[in-house]
Amino acid sequence: MHNKFLNKFYFINKFDQSHIDKQDKETVIIFRNYNQEVDKSLILRLKNYCKIKGNKFLLSNNIKLAVNLNLDGVYIPSFNKDKKHLSYSFKKNFIILGSAHNVYEMRVKETQNVEAIFLSSIFKKNKNYLGIYKFKVFSLLSNKKIIALGGVSLNNLKKLNLTNCLGFAGISFFE
Repeated sequence: MHNKFLNKFYFINKFDQSHIDKQDKETVIIFRNYNQEVDKSLILRLKNYCKIKGNKFLLSNNIKLAVNLNLDGVYIPSFNKDKKHLSYSFKKNFIILGSAHNVYEMRVKETQNVEAIFLSSIFKKNKNYLGIYKFKVFSLLSNKKIIALGGVSLNNLKKLNLTNCLGFAGISFFE
């Protein structure tokens, strides 16, 4: 059971119809594949399938291609500090999201003019682990909407109510 008030963002790295079919229409699909050449035909197939299913579809780390293929938006990962897109013209309602692991990266995402910041990692204990307390403190340091990322599961989903996050993102949560 999912919290209805939370926005959901599902990272995928391949086109698996069965995984997309499991999602409700409110789940935003983000194609994030850094391990292979850009496959425009795959991206267009994903775009069209998401459109049929009623899901918004974002591309990771390629703003120009997202604009050229008329996608719903783009996700700018924490390692991308580029600001070239600030001179682009976007269609109405084009979504720009970004991720950060610390306050410096949050500031970079703000200068990139993202609508919301994926703040990581809230639960997953890795080198970027924040935990709930630090996550809450960091989220108060930005006027951008904050999305929880990192280790969100059915077991800890309710703990997101302790934060002021707009929603959550993940991979295995949605599979």
